[in-house]
Amino acid sequence: MSDLFDRHRTTLVAALQATQDRGYWSAFPEVPSGKLYGETAKEDGLSAYRGHLGKPFELPGHPGSKLVGREVSPYGPALGITYPAADTTTLIAASESAAPAWAGASPEARVGICLEILSRLNRMSFEMANAVMHTTGQAFAMAFQAGGPHAQDRGLEAVAYAWAEMTRTPASAIWAKPQGKGEPIVLEKHWRIVPRGVSLVIGCQTFPTWNSYPGLFASLATGNTVIVKPHPAAILPLVLTVSVARAVLAEEGFPADAVLLAADEPGAETTRDLVQHPAVAIIDYTGSNTFGEWVRDNATTRLVYTEEAGVNSIVIGATDDFAGMCANIAFSLSLYSGQMCTAPQNIYVPRGGIESNEGPKSFDAVGAGIAAAVDELLADPGRAAGVCGAIANPATLKRIEAARGLGRLVRDSTPLTGVEGGRTATPLILAVEGDQTTAHEQERFGPIAFVVAVADAAQGITHAAELARRKGAITAALYDTNDTRIAAAADAFAAAGANLSINLTGGIFVNQSAAFSDFHVTGTNPSGNACLTDTAFVANRFRVAMWRRPVTA
Repeated sequence: MSDLFDRHRTTLVAALQATQDRGYWSAFPEVPSGKLYGETAKEDGLSAYRGHLGKPFELPGHPGSKLVGREVSPYGPALGITYPAADTTTLIAASESAAPAWAGASPEARVGICLEILSRLNRMSFEMANAVMHTTGQAFAMAFQAGGPHAQDRGLEAVAYAWAEMTRTPASAIWAKPQGKGEPIVLEKHWRIVPRGVSLVIGCQTFPTWNSYPGLFASLATGNTVIVKPHPAAILPLVLTVSVARAVLAEEGFPADAVLLAADEPGAETTRDLVQHPAVAIIDYTGSNTFGEWVRDNATTRLVYTEEAGVNSIVIGATDDFAGMCANIAFSLSLYSGQMCTAPQNIYVPRGGIESNEGPKSFDAVGAGIAAAVDELLADPGRAAGVCGAIANPATLKRIEAARGLGRLVRDSTPLTGVEGGRTATPLILAVEGDQTTAHEQERFGPIAFVVAVADAAQGITHAAELARRKGAITAALYDTNDTRIAAAADAFAAAGANLSINLTGGIFVNQSAAFSDFHVTGTNPSGNACLTDTAFVANRFRVAMWRRPVTA
C-alpha cells in the first residue's frame, strides 16, 4: 500500500462521498487567509512569483534543446521567463519511455501521488494566484480561487472518479463453475488497469489550471503519461504544476517524464504536431470552436475531450426582486470582464416589458436597470478592478470596438480607472430586436452583452434553447414567477444541454460552477463534448485486461 495513499486516504474518502451527495464540499479553502495558509503565505507567494521573473524556469531533467517564453502580463509588464522546449519527437519519446513504469504502478500508488501533487499545489496557492493573475488578467482574489483551490478541487474530483472506476473491478477472483456430479472447473482470474497511452492536455489562456486539471489528473491517475501544452501566453501556472508533479514522481521512484511540458511561443506553436502524432491516445482541449473543430477533425481515432465556446443566455419573464435581479446580472456580466465560458451574453426580454415587485417594467427599463446596476457595481475603482480584472487578449478590445455598431447602445464600455498600463474594459450592453438581426447569435467573447427583444418569455426560452443547440451554451438563466414557464424552461434547456439557473439574486451567480456538485458542460451541444467531471470523463481513459489459469489442488 502506498504511503501517500494512506496519508491522503481521508481526503479521498470524503471526495468520493461528495460526488455521491452533490452537496457543498471542498477539500481546499478558497479564502486567501493567513489563518488558513500561514501568516506569511501571501508575502511568501508573491516573493516566489517574483523569483521566477526575468530568468529561465528550472525543470530538472526535463528534455529541451532551447528556451522559449514571451508572456506579458495583461496588467502591463513582460514576465521575462523562459522555459525548456523540445520538439514533438523528443517529447513523445520521453513520454513513451516513462510509460511502462507508470502504467505498472498500482492504482493506490498513482492515486496517492496525484493526491500529494494536489496537496502541494494547494500549499503554494498564493504563488499560483500571482502566476494566474499575471498571465490571464484575473484580479487577485479570483486568480487565487479559480487558479488555486477551485482548480485543485476539480483535479481532486477527477482523481476520485478515477479511483472509483479503477476499483470497480477487483484485482483477482476465484471462478468456480459447477459440473454436475463432477468436480467444478476452478480458475483464478486477475485483472489489471491498462492505460491508453500518451495524454495531451491543451491549456487555455483564461483559466489555465481550472480547465486543465480535470484532464491532467484523470489521465495521470489512470496510468497515462501526460504532456501539458500550455497556451503560449499562460505558461507559468502550468509549468508550476508540471514542476510539482515531476518532483513528487521522482521522490516516489517513478520517471519524472510521466509529466512533461510542451512550451512554445506565439507564431511557433507545436499543438498541431502533437495532436497529429500517432502516439498520442488522449487529448483534452479547452479553447475556441474553430481550433476545437480542427482538433476533432484531425484527432482521428484518439479520445478527445473538449470544452469549447457557446452563447450563454438569460431569459427574463418576471421577477419578484427587480433590484436583486439587476445586481446579480450586472455582476455576472462584469466578472472577469465577461471572459468566462459561463458568462452570459444574451438577455432575452419581452418587448412589451415584464411584471416585477416594483410594478411593470418596460423593455427599455429592464435594460436601463441592468446598466445602472453595472454602473453602481463598478463605481468604486478599487472594487471595479477586483471584479473586472484585465483583458487577457488584445483581440478582445478590438472585438468590443467592432461590436458597438451591432445594436442600440444601452451602456458603453470604458477602461477602468486606476489600472495603469493594463488592458481593461467594462461591459458593453446593446439592445437589439430578436427578429431583425442575428448579431447576438454569434459568440462575442468578452464584456459584450445584448438585451434581445422577443414577443414574450416563452419565445425567449425557445430562442435561447434553440441557439444553445446550434451554437452551444454552457449556462442558461431564467427569471420568472410563473411555475409553468419555469418547468418548460427546465425541459427546454435540459434538451439543449445547457445547465439552468433560476431566479439568482444573492451571492451565487450563473458564471460559477462548484466541484463535487455542479457538472460543468454537459457534452451534448457544440460548447463541448465532455463533462467536468462525470464518470464518462474518466472511465474510457483505461481498459481492463485479464489473465487466468486453472487452480490445481
